[in-house]
Amino acid sequence: MATSSPIEWTEATWNPVTGCDKVSPGCAHCYAERMARRLQAMGQRNYARGFDLVLQYQMLDLPIRWRKPRRIFVNSMSDLFHARVPDEFIHRVFSVMRQADWHQYQLLTKRSDRLAERGRSLPWAPHIWMGVSVENARFTYRIDHLRETDARVKFLSLEPLLGPFPGLDLRGIHWVIVGGESGPRARPMERSWVVDIRDQCRAEGVAFFFKQWGGVFKSRTGRELDGRTWNEMPRRSDAGRVSWPTTLLEGRS
Repeated sequence: MATSSPIEWTEATWNPVTGCDKVSPGCAHCYAERMARRLQAMGQRNYARGFDLVLQYQMLDLPIRWRKPRRIFVNSMSDLFHARVPDEFIHRVFSVMRQADWHQYQLLTKRSDRLAERGRSLPWAPHIWMGVSVENARFTYRIDHLRETDARVKFLSLEPLLGPFPGLDLRGIHWVIVGGESGPRARPMERSWVVDIRDQCRAEGVAFFFKQWGGVFKSRTGRELDGRTWNEMPRRSDAGRVSWPTTLLEGRS
C-alpha cells in the first residue's frame, strides 16, 4: 500500500514497480537496493525477488483507494521509465494518477532518453510533477530531455550531489532538490557546490530544497545551510497554473 515516507520532500511513496539496475555513478550505493534486500530478508511479499525488476499489478489502484490527499513519490524503489517496463504499464500508472487527482505525484527518472521519447504521448496534468536525477555535470543532458516533455512542473534531484554545476541551465525548471549521499561508503559533497546551486536557483526564481548534507551518519550533519532550512517547493493555484513562492522556509526566514 502507499506508505508514509521519511523523505523530506514528499509525504508518501507508491511503488507499482520495484527493482532496478545501475545506469550511472549516482546509482553506486543505491538506497533502494539496500532497502529491497532488507525487505526480502524480512519476507515482504513484494520483494520476494529482491531488487529484480517486478511489475506490481496489485499496487496499481492504491492511490484511488487512498482518499486523504497526499504528495506521493512514485516508484521510490524503481524507475518507471526502465527499459523493461512496458509502455502499456506506464500508461496505466498515468491513468491512475489522472483518476486519483486529489493527490500530487512526483516522478523521478535517470532514464531521460526514454522519458523524452514517450513523454509527448503521456497524459500530463498539473498535479503530476516530473523530475530527473542528475548527480554531476556529465549528465546534464537529462535536463534537456526533461524540457522536451509536456510536464507542467519539472524538477531536478541533484542527489547524491557528486560534483559542481557551474552555469546550470534552469530554463523551464521549477524546482531543484540538492542532497549529499548518505549511508555506508557515502561520497563527500562540497559546501561550495551546494551554495552555488542555491544561488543560481535564487537568481532564476527557481524553488530550492536542501535535503541533507549526508554522510555515514546523516542525522549528525543535518539539513541547515547558512543557518536555515531550505524547504522551498513549487505549488499549484486553483486554476492549475504553477506559481512560485518567494520563500517557503522551515524555521527562520
